[in-house]
Amino acid sequence: MLRSILFSAALSACALCLASWSIETDHSTEETHGLFEIREEARRFISQENAKGPQQWEVLEPNLKTLVPRCAVPLETQWTPKSLGRSKPSVMVICTAAVPNSVMKDWDVHVPVERKPKAE
Repeated sequence: MLRSILFSAALSACALCLASWSIETDHSTEETHGLFEIREEARRFISQENAKGPQQWEVLEPNLKTLVPRCAVPLETQWTPKSLGRSKPSVMVICTAAVPNSVMKDWDVHVPVERKPKAE
């Protein structure tokens, strides 16, 4: 019985922590690159793409499970190549050199995009 109560209390506390987390609060730290900054880089890329022509795009949220080390160099962006087999369009946010860590030396995060509805 006591175990059940403790488990319920721990689960409730965990749920409160997760409920207060969002991309808006997931900023970069010394060790990790935040999803907020990754999404903002994708937004800058899409803003430039939207200025080029009639097709208008909107940036969606990156996968919330993504965790990558902080990038040591400026991020790069490009359209995700079709050859990677993704079913929907996305922007690749690329880090060519992460801060030294034991997990990965570089990374890329695919941020989904969708066409904006045409204004009538």
